[in-house]
Amino acid sequence: MQSTQPLKRGGRRIGAGRPKGNGRYRDNWELSTARSTSVVKFLIENGVPANRLVAAGFGEFQPLDPADTEEARNKNRRIELKLTER
Repeated sequence: MQSTQPLKRGGRRIGAGRPKGNGRYRDNWELSTARSTSVVKFLIENGVPANRLVAAGFGEFQPLDPADTEEARNKNRRIELKLTER
């Protein structure tokens, strides 16, 4: 399993997406960032303080599985939430 480090310190929750691109977005990074932002907006709308959230998209730059297969692409279409202590 891949080890991950918090993207921000100080008790911030982080939504991170790493999907494969589609025709609506210019590239995987743009799509990844849009997905992360939508998760953060959802959390804000449901009572999580905005100053505790950060959205980050990684596109194709941090895949769980680097293979060029449908199975690998499915693994890489995800949102990660990282919780850190405050």
